This record gives sequence, C-alpha cells and structure tokens, in this order.
Amino acid sequence: MGKTKRGKGTKLMAVADGAGFPVALSVGSASPHEVKLVEKTLENRLVDENPKRLVGDRAYDSDPLDEKLAEQSILLIAPHKSNRKKPKTQDERGLRRYRRRWKAERLFAWLQNYRRILVRYDRFLENYLAFVHLACIIIFVRNYF
Repeated sequence: MGKTKRGKGTKLMAVADGAGFPVALSVGSASPHEVKLVEKTLENRLVDENPKRLVGDRAYDSDPLDEKLAEQSILLIAPHKSNRKKPKTQDERGLRRYRRRWKAERLFAWLQNYRRILVRYDRFLENYLAFVHLACIIIFVRNYF
C-alpha cells in the first residue's frame, strides 16, 4: 500500500460489536493517522444503523473527530491525551465503557492467528481484504456453532 519508515505497510481498521465480532472493516495505507480512517471504516459497515458509541484509544482524542461523530449521533469514548491543550470534553463516567475495549482488541488477536492476514502476501488490496473477510467469517462460525 503506502510507504512508511519501515517500508510498505497496511493498516487494518475494524469496528466491533459488543461481543467482539466485526461490524465494519477497512484497509488502508499504514502512513495516515487512524483518526483519518475512522469515517471510511464506518462507511463500510455491514449493518444499516450507526453504532451508538465508538470506543478508541488515546489516539482518537480529537475534537474534529468528536464533532464529525456527533453529527452522526455517535458518542466517542476515548481517554484524553496527556498533552491536550483544550479543556477535557469527557468526565470519568463515560470512560467506564472504555474498560470493555478488550473485546474489540480480541478481534485483532483472533485475526492474527491467520498468517495470511498477519503477513500480507497479497499484491492487490482487494485480495487481502477478501481474506480478512474470510477470516472474520471463520471466527464468527467458530464462536457461534
């Protein structure tokens, strides 16, 4: 995909539901920041309705992203960066849901069990994304049946 300091790289973005199963997936270059790829990922969701909440790490603490998600009536839950210059926008009550972020991180741990996804052998992005979707189907079937 895109050039980074360590060579070519691919960034896999996913939105998971409360059980940790993927609702939206997108693949992009590894060089842009994650905040810039959030909207593209939400556009690729498999369900019609918007998620009520989006839980992210400190990198998601961005006022422009918070405003864009608020327009879509999505609540952004992310701890504040330590170098934040503007006043805090969230209190600690909203961060109680942040403790459940491990369910979304578990999705990436499940995906890393597949070498074809962990090490991208595919030249074309469409082929790589197809194998990511196939791995998500296998994960879903293994956990429900």
